[in-house]
Amino acid sequence: MVYETGNPTVDGALERVLAGERLDRTDGLALIAQPVDPLAAAGAAVRDRFGDGTVDACSIVNAKAGNCAEDCGFCAQSVHFDTGIDTYGFLGPEKILEAAERAERDGAQRFGIVVAEKGVSKEHRPDEWDEVIESIRLVRDECDLEVDASLGILTEEEAEILAEEGIGHYNHNIETSPRYFPEIVGSHSFEDRVRTLEVAKEAGMDLCAGVILGMGETPTDRVDAAIALQEIDVSSLPVNVLNPVEGTPLAERGVEIATDEIVKTVAVYKLLHPESRVRLTGGREVNLEPHEQHLPLEAGADGLLTGDYLTTEGQSPGEDIEIIERAGLEPNRAVNEFDTEAVKARDADAASETTAETTASTGAEPGDD
Repeated sequence: MVYETGNPTVDGALERVLAGERLDRTDGLALIAQPVDPLAAAGAAVRDRFGDGTVDACSIVNAKAGNCAEDCGFCAQSVHFDTGIDTYGFLGPEKILEAAERAERDGAQRFGIVVAEKGVSKEHRPDEWDEVIESIRLVRDECDLEVDASLGILTEEEAEILAEEGIGHYNHNIETSPRYFPEIVGSHSFEDRVRTLEVAKEAGMDLCAGVILGMGETPTDRVDAAIALQEIDVSSLPVNVLNPVEGTPLAERGVEIATDEIVKTVAVYKLLHPESRVRLTGGREVNLEPHEQHLPLEAGADGLLTGDYLTTEGQSPGEDIEIIERAGLEPNRAVNEFDTEAVKARDADAASETTAETTASTGAEPGDD
């Protein structure tokens, strides 16, 4: 035994994972019922064995906002819900490039072009499809970033074109378990999502697919989602935590998830997906206190989404670097060799400018009551 946590269930599973065995649903259900501390230690041991000691940062751009015809109960961009977000058509290649260049300066290794709709259709919206392809080429040629995409449901032809254009990962989250999915989404099925992932995989793209925690699902649902992702064979598993947006059905339900449940789930996912990047993504800032945000990294997570999300703000890249370092890890620089201190310095300068602007507009000095 290479590492022992003192918990027989966790230690037995950990020994099998480190020996190269793949855990199954029975293992996952047994693990998620265990205390957080041994699970976190086991998740970290798996990351240390199969990973490279780095945390891989990706960034995204919301390339087309709002007016989506789907009815996903968590989504601020659905036309079915009155959420008050800004809506706009496809940004265009130059603005996509600007966002990619910011991501590159901020230390991202991957850059995802995201369109929130059922699918960017080559057949039905050829002009938009052409702009997507032009944007991919521009970012690929001008930036030291891996280019990813999240464009909804794909046809086989579309997937083959994206693969030929050099898309690294195709993102299409399954959101939750097959059982619970119909409680969250009514306008398409769990199987629709899986089929698009299969099409992307068959075309030669790697898969980025994950979940949203805190939507009212059970621990069993969290395990079943991870098992479904095993069968799909994902290489990046994003773990979102619901950040309820006013106007969406899930905001009205008022569901919450505890820190320990987030950390436990991350650890179990790492045990079930030892060679995948388990990536912290949307909602971590609002569901974890500042002093807690390194805990999922200490439990085996080795990726994160940095910067802003689709319709909500994220943390600054400098803050994310500090969280990575607090967990005893370092940022990945395999694709984009950036200076961490320069990123943190830019953040500090931006914060000082914001403080100065606030002081000038209010006439108050920092620290005044």
